[in-house]
Amino acid sequence: MYTPSFNSFTDRKDIITFMQRYSFAAIVTVVDDVPIATHLPFLVKEDGDKLFLYSHFAKANPQSKEIFDKTSLVIFAEPHAYISPSNYEKETNVPTWNYIAVHAYGKATLLESAQQKTELLKHTINAFEAGYLKQWEGLPDDYRSRMMNGIVAFGIEVTDLQAKKKLSQNRAEVEKDNIIQSLEKSADTNEREIAAYMKQLKH
Repeated sequence: MYTPSFNSFTDRKDIITFMQRYSFAAIVTVVDDVPIATHLPFLVKEDGDKLFLYSHFAKANPQSKEIFDKTSLVIFAEPHAYISPSNYEKETNVPTWNYIAVHAYGKATLLESAQQKTELLKHTINAFEAGYLKQWEGLPDDYRSRMMNGIVAFGIEVTDLQAKKKLSQNRAEVEKDNIIQSLEKSADTNEREIAAYMKQLKH
């Protein structure tokens, strides 16, 4: 990912927190020189100094057969906001976009056993709707088995982690303040979140 030095995002703890907050990501693989992607919810887990991503495909998804024995790219890319040149001091400026993105690379490992799938789904439910777990566990065994047979579960050990914060770090302080004030007034949640991330950089 192209990252100028002033947009560098290197704090590992903050990067992982960001990935966990915006955990609906796109997994990209290349088949016959053509990139293919699927959007999936990911569990982001640390194990010592290692980082793992866990998710599952629908078995009918052709990409589920293409992610093993090759490197995948998982892209976490929220929030974002259009930045108007009206926030700048000089007229000789153009619009841009502020955003935060994380690119995680690694090879997938198949989680094949019923126990592995059960654990993955349990952790996924706990992450996104813990209150549903009791209902899930109370469903008929044959129904749950059919659901689990219809997925391809996997884990990825992250071997390369690239992160970028493009938050107007190269602009004058007055311009940053103008942008923050403008975005804070927005009805768009993405824009207000970018304003909050920009304010964090000022502290």
